[in-house]
Amino acid sequence: MTNSLRTAIGSDPGPHRTGNEDSALVAPCLLAVADGMGGHVFGEVASAATIAALGDLEAWAAGVDLRERDTLELVRAGVAEAARRLDELADADPELRGMGTTVTAMLWDGVGFAVAHVGDSRAYVLRDGLLGQLTHDHTMVQSLVDAGRITRAEAERHPRRSVLMRTLQSGNAYELDLFRVDARLGDRYLVCSDGLTDVVSDQAVREALLNATDPAEAVHWLITLAVRAGGPDNITCVVADVVPGEPTDSDSGRITVGAHRLLGSPTPRQAS
Repeated sequence: MTNSLRTAIGSDPGPHRTGNEDSALVAPCLLAVADGMGGHVFGEVASAATIAALGDLEAWAAGVDLRERDTLELVRAGVAEAARRLDELADADPELRGMGTTVTAMLWDGVGFAVAHVGDSRAYVLRDGLLGQLTHDHTMVQSLVDAGRITRAEAERHPRRSVLMRTLQSGNAYELDLFRVDARLGDRYLVCSDGLTDVVSDQAVREALLNATDPAEAVHWLITLAVRAGGPDNITCVVADVVPGEPTDSDSGRITVGAHRLLGSPTPRQAS
């Protein structure tokens, strides 16, 4: 039996930000979130260019049978193209040098996902009522947790918890995590920026995903929870359910949100 994705996407600047440095995309075969590096030059341009490159990958992938392709290589190549575009933009405009972004991209082939990840945006799966984090944060604080120097609870309160160790940044080499996730019918996936996970606990994320009737409701409540918690950063969420059958007309479009408008695309705030 063929399975497909039913998706929703949303992005909010948060109550304390005037701009949005996040960009994100959903499409029948791709989920992606990029969070421009705060405190650096033109993080919004970096995230927008990254999502644009991944959107071009999706447009090509939509016309081929991904079950016959090396999807890990395809998503790796999509991120490599994003990195190339960041370098090209920075070469053309010195003010853009040093701009960077996180990226978490999940390429769907009807059976599962090829995942490319760098930074501290996250991907989760809700399966049989249990929430599992699929990605590993590339932050200084996470490295301290991995080394056993601090606990996970201490990491959540650490003043430098958002300091990134690995990013996609113009003029610099990058290192991706690449892996595959086999999906099951009934799975619910979340890809999000740290504007959600910095202020909303995994337990609250689980409850929102578990109790929402569809992806659009899940996106709404996740963003609402982050805003109610103070929302110091931009908040972006993509939710996808694995459902039986081929995509319907309502599932077949590409939707982008956030800072991507800087590259000339329209910006719906939320859709499914």
